[in-house]
Amino acid sequence: MSVSNQNTEGYRKRLLQRRRELLEVRDFGRDSANTVELDQAKVGRLSRMDALQGQAMSAETNRRRDIELQRIDAALRRIEENRFGICVNCDERISAGRLQSDPATPICIDCAR
Repeated sequence: MSVSNQNTEGYRKRLLQRRRELLEVRDFGRDSANTVELDQAKVGRLSRMDALQGQAMSAETNRRRDIELQRIDAALRRIEENRFGICVNCDERISAGRLQSDPATPICIDCAR
């Protein structure tokens, strides 16, 4: 037994909105993770280190964004399959509070522990 259709529609809208937001910033963030040019004539040693650190941070941000997009896509599939709000581990209902906090969550609080 999944979440009611009325509640599911609200969650679906939230998930789609968050997905749009992530996709809008994804392309911008990808450019920041491009390889840093190590031409000593153009950039000093400390500047290159800063650039490399910025590149690493950007790559991690992109990785986390991609994971969140995957979680959102999986939640949208569960909505289509009428399985939204049901824990993928134990088949018990996920609490409304947990879904309100994170509609993309695939597991109940007991399985999360």
